Amino acid sequence: MTDTKHPSLFPLPSYQKAAVDSDARFRWSCWSRQTGKSFTMALRRILRGIRRRRNQIFLSASERQSRELMDKARRHCQMLQIATRLHDVDYFDGTSFKRLEITLPGGVRIIGLPANATTVRGFTGDVFLDEFAMHRDDLDIWAAVFPTLLRGDGELDVASTPKGKSNMFYRLSKNDRFQRSIVTLPSAIEQGLEVDANEIRESMADDQLYRQEFLCEFLDETTAFLTYEQICACQDPTLAKDTHVDDVAVLPGDLFVGIDIGRKRDLTVIWILEREDNTLVTRAVYERQGCPFRDQYELVSDVLALRNVRRCCIDAGGLGMQLAESAVEDFGAHRVVPITFNNATKSEMAGRLRIAVEERRIRIPVDDSVRDDWHSLQRNITTAGQLRFDATRSNTGHADRFWAAALAMHAAGSPLGPKNCLNVKPLAFARDGAW
Repeated sequence: MTDTKHPSLFPLPSYQKAAVDSDARFRWSCWSRQTGKSFTMALRRILRGIRRRRNQIFLSASERQSRELMDKARRHCQMLQIATRLHDVDYFDGTSFKRLEITLPGGVRIIGLPANATTVRGFTGDVFLDEFAMHRDDLDIWAAVFPTLLRGDGELDVASTPKGKSNMFYRLSKNDRFQRSIVTLPSAIEQGLEVDANEIRESMADDQLYRQEFLCEFLDETTAFLTYEQICACQDPTLAKDTHVDDVAVLPGDLFVGIDIGRKRDLTVIWILEREDNTLVTRAVYERQGCPFRDQYELVSDVLALRNVRRCCIDAGGLGMQLAESAVEDFGAHRVVPITFNNATKSEMAGRLRIAVEERRIRIPVDDSVRDDWHSLQRNITTAGQLRFDATRSNTGHADRFWAAALAMHAAGSPLGPKNCLNVKPLAFARDGAW
């Protein structure tokens, strides 16, 4: 087996090698995006787990991210020529939480879990908190994690990119018990990372987001309409963005749809909410960029043709006017409500969504693009004393996901008429003549 101190199969930049070789019991790593923090920390914990003969617990922000992290760990083991077995394990009866496990020689286990204070209780071993600034209920997770370290001098790695100052990851930056490592994109390039920083900065076209994601700055959130803490509190690691329309069709509850229209510069986003008691649960978020209106309307029609869609609010200003008119004509004014954005409608819809966020009456998937998009919206007062909502336009959107969700929330808050089912496409006949 490859030497676990200096694995020759991994030619690492100097900052990654320093992290892998560190003997620190508690380590805090604030690293830029695209610098390989999850890759590096997974390798570090595998090597130290083998050396210490101790189980390793990986806690990620969602089940999807947990699976990606465990896949990195599995590939590390393959490169190190370590025999492994990766398998899923149901975690709790009646829930969708699962743990992933990799079994190493000697009985050492790597356990991948989604971020939840309940899931981590009962395990003993060293811990890696991946992208900890994005974890919902991070204080509860922190309280649950620490007792797992008490036996056998347990080790803890905390790694993330900054997401404001209202979270435990920022607070740990002041804790002198932790060995601290800050790696910005420019410093990573100086130490051997092969990335074009200018290309990333220019393509991102958002200086504030670049400073946060790549220069590791903990930015003040006083002008943000929604803070990262508020957004993370509504995240649900069991939800997904890309649910197929056919799977949405069989959901039992009433559905409410918001559609924000874009073409070349902005995204077209379709946000679908399902009502569960007093909570609105995100069931799908469909995104299209640079997509012809013909193709956009095909997707819109697939969604609005669903029997359980009760109401849709659609952006009817500028580029959206034609699509909105077609949707009203095909599906009826009682189901499709055109909305023209102005200061008054934006204020009403944004305020409704913010109240739902503050009261935790909306659940959203754990997703970087959604989180950053929602956080990008700023509320400003003009010199004339009027309220204005602004968001920096970038290649990742222009708060399009926020406004699609706000439109869906607006649809859910409107009075409902009777249920209807429409067919807008030709009936399909089977080859043997049966319907």
